[in-house]
Amino acid sequence: MAASLPIPVYTNLEEVYQNLGTSLKHAERWDNLAREFKARFGRTPAYITRAPGREHIDYSLFGVFPCAIERDILIACAPRSPASDRTPGSVVAENLHEKYKPQVFAPIHKPTLGAVGEEDVPKDTVPVEAWHLDINKAELGWDGYVKAGYYGVLNHYFPPELGDSYPVPVDILVDGTVPAGSGLSSSAAMVVSSTLAFLAVNGILEDSAPSKGALVEMAVENEKRVAFFFLSMDQAASVISLAGSALYVSFFPKLSAEPIPLPGPQPDSPDFRSAVFVYANSLVYQYNLRVVESLGAARILAVRLGVKVGPREKITLRGVMARFMNELEDQTKENVEMVKDGLERMVKEVECLRPDGAGDGDQLGVTLETMIEWSGMGEELFKDVYLSWVEVETTYFQLYKRAKHCYTEALRVLKFRDICLMAASSSTAYRGMSAFKALGVLMNESQESCANLYECTCLEVDELTRLALEAGAYGSRVTGAGWGGCIVSLVDQSQVDSFIAVIKKNYGPYQHLEGEALQEVIFATKPSSGVCVYKFME
Repeated sequence: MAASLPIPVYTNLEEVYQNLGTSLKHAERWDNLAREFKARFGRTPAYITRAPGREHIDYSLFGVFPCAIERDILIACAPRSPASDRTPGSVVAENLHEKYKPQVFAPIHKPTLGAVGEEDVPKDTVPVEAWHLDINKAELGWDGYVKAGYYGVLNHYFPPELGDSYPVPVDILVDGTVPAGSGLSSSAAMVVSSTLAFLAVNGILEDSAPSKGALVEMAVENEKRVAFFFLSMDQAASVISLAGSALYVSFFPKLSAEPIPLPGPQPDSPDFRSAVFVYANSLVYQYNLRVVESLGAARILAVRLGVKVGPREKITLRGVMARFMNELEDQTKENVEMVKDGLERMVKEVECLRPDGAGDGDQLGVTLETMIEWSGMGEELFKDVYLSWVEVETTYFQLYKRAKHCYTEALRVLKFRDICLMAASSSTAYRGMSAFKALGVLMNESQESCANLYECTCLEVDELTRLALEAGAYGSRVTGAGWGGCIVSLVDQSQVDSFIAVIKKNYGPYQHLEGEALQEVIFATKPSSGVCVYKFME
């Protein structure tokens, strides 16, 4: 299984990208990072860690189909001599990008009552010592993600109760090409790469290296320090992905990841072409919240289908389907065919959330009072479970539309997976460009559902996807959380330059951009490999 593989440590850049041409394209950046590290800190870095950003096709705890991209977070790092710094584990952190100011920090021991994210800690719990680093979520700086990555390494490998075990002081220099706030998971890449950097400089990768799956779990734990809402998909894609493949990630009954080859050129096909993903940043950043609507829809759907739910349980739409279809929660692996059958059933069952007599053109939402009534929980309990932890301002809760999107989107993920598997096999169903055309149809259906059912797009994103299709993309959709950020388009590799030129000409915010400024907001990439460590030889 991909998650059980060790974290790769390389000494050759070609090994990093699994392709000579791609390695040559990135070599100058790696060399520049190493030179700059030596200029600032007076010595060659010991390691450079790499964690890529990711793109994905949705969840609500259903399976997802992300892939790592070539854009990434690189961290050059080297331990300092303990004699040069008597503060255990102190960090001097610098960034190649001038807008990010240098930071110096060190962990300290501090009493704590429980792990981050742990709820309802008993009042009589005896405090224990744990490592602590100040992270201000309200004004989160770039160093907060570095500190988040450090946390897991400190608490897993240097537990305070041992007393005589301390991390080494370290210098790090960061270089990132994943656009922040774009929906390509720059934050997860930063946390993963910094986690990996602190593992490397403390010799853990050589002495007791964690598996890729263990690194995912640690990175997820670490990101709780800086994120309010997240799933482990981002970290899994960044860590486990393989070059040329996407990753089918499922969360039920437990996290698992399966590399799925994406369609590529076929030498025996008369149409020897290929396609790549092109990402275009809308340059709009406005996020919203669908958590309450999706959880409320799940609770009410469970009530109407007779599915048993605990009085304070926040059951998900995935959980409702699992119980309704009698999936075994103790099974070792997701049964994909059973999930397909369940999703097809739930797409029909979800009609029970549609208000009585409402047609597609009518108001399909319900008021808060109606949602509480349908839940059968009572106002006080409902508000405590579903509304006490988040602010929500809306007149109508779109339970039907949110649930309909999640179930149909989960089906599209499995169809996307099936097409990729058939294209990689000896099947003649998807030869030449037919696989890309079929994948494009699913991407377009996904965009339509995101816009009309989940309502997580915006005018700029909708305009960009329309322009992408007019410019010749097989398919185009919003990626990431939505409400702005990036779109991803599947484009014939031979048409990338003309495609980008058309988008630049017709999308207003791009028209004044040239050179590197344009390349920052729209770029092509092939599916990339996941994390790795580059070790400098002495």
